[in-house]
Amino acid sequence: MPIGEFGRPPALPSEVSPALTTPMYWMHEMARASLNPARMLTDATKVLFQNPFNPLTHTDFGKQVAAGCEVFERTTRRYGKPEWGLDDTEVNGVRTPVVIRTVWEKPFCRLLYFDRDHPRPLKHPQPRVLIVAPMSGHYATLLRGTVEAFLPTHEVYITDWTDARMVPIAEGRFDLDDYVDYIIEMLHELGGNMHVIAVCQPSVPVLAAVSVMEADADPFVPVSMTLMGGPIDTRRNPTAVNNLAAEKGIDWFRSHVITKVPFPHPGLMRDVYPGFLQLNGFISMNLDRHMDAHKDLFNHLVQGDGDLADKHRDFYDEYLAVMDLTAEYYLQTVDTVFIKHSLPKGEMTHHGKLVDPSKIHNVALMTVEGENDDISGIGQTEATHALCTSIPDDRRVHYVQKGVGHYGVFNGSRFRSAIVPRINDFMHNATESKRVAAE
Repeated sequence: MPIGEFGRPPALPSEVSPALTTPMYWMHEMARASLNPARMLTDATKVLFQNPFNPLTHTDFGKQVAAGCEVFERTTRRYGKPEWGLDDTEVNGVRTPVVIRTVWEKPFCRLLYFDRDHPRPLKHPQPRVLIVAPMSGHYATLLRGTVEAFLPTHEVYITDWTDARMVPIAEGRFDLDDYVDYIIEMLHELGGNMHVIAVCQPSVPVLAAVSVMEADADPFVPVSMTLMGGPIDTRRNPTAVNNLAAEKGIDWFRSHVITKVPFPHPGLMRDVYPGFLQLNGFISMNLDRHMDAHKDLFNHLVQGDGDLADKHRDFYDEYLAVMDLTAEYYLQTVDTVFIKHSLPKGEMTHHGKLVDPSKIHNVALMTVEGENDDISGIGQTEATHALCTSIPDDRRVHYVQKGVGHYGVFNGSRFRSAIVPRINDFMHNATESKRVAAE
């Protein structure tokens, strides 16, 4: 799905004037810069009132001043790209260091490999899996829990999409066709014998990429593809999120949310859908909840409850770290997936050539949905099976996880305990089926 909170299309303030969209980004940057002196002052004040040699540090007044300074600093900072924080994992009962390496790179994406430094060679090679992260406003680190769940039993790769404001305009455009090209190039780079998992929004370009590869008899098609909570056919059980694009129309999005990257970012003058506007949109959907969370942070800091304060920091360090998306990718995705429904109608094209999922016959298919998903409604991902008519029934699986929403499809306790084992079994069966067919 295109684009917004945890993979959702954004809730956008309809009162934003088209004439104000471009200068708004520049004004936003000026406002952020103007707050730097105040942030420096509050940082210094916080250090002063947390100094154990300051008598006021241990008073209610001192604790409130320090807490207030931290809340101000956190609500006015620009949140950078979060760290993965996956330094080790357990492989066959042995704690194993993990080193993250870049194995392929283009202007708008890096392919990361989580290299497990085994203390001794594995008796049997483990499946290789490419996780395609959403290019939907948050960084790939949103799938930290997804990667962590597969690391003990898989060789894991993941797409690490680049913030569009950091890409110089001289590097050219990036649209949905380019997204599909990137996936195909990555599969070529990895050299075959791969399993692909698309989480949310990339279900559409992954399905398109595999369709194109199969139509071209590409030898590097993956062994299997798993599509999780993806908007393959948003006409099925449309949610409020799905209806947003249909109600507004593509011209509204083009005139209201597209702007140019301001100085001093490397992507100066690139047309983008800006991260700060996305953030404003999906915070406004639950403004009271976010205000209460920051009030709670203040109280936890005053009371000295470090564990709850750390949980708040961890969540918002990820939640408030957003990236810009190229205008052409954003608009093409909204138009293709949510307005025209091109893929399920058999009208989606890739560089002018029709995308035909019925050409897929070598790749096993699994779809996963959440029972309470309010972003991709029940049936939207399952619709893939009706499109991939050439995949044998014994090489396709559909699974609905009870009691989880959109985020729970790829993260959390039920994902680890119920969904991951099923994906593991599916991959194993797909590999065995391919081996038998080859013999």
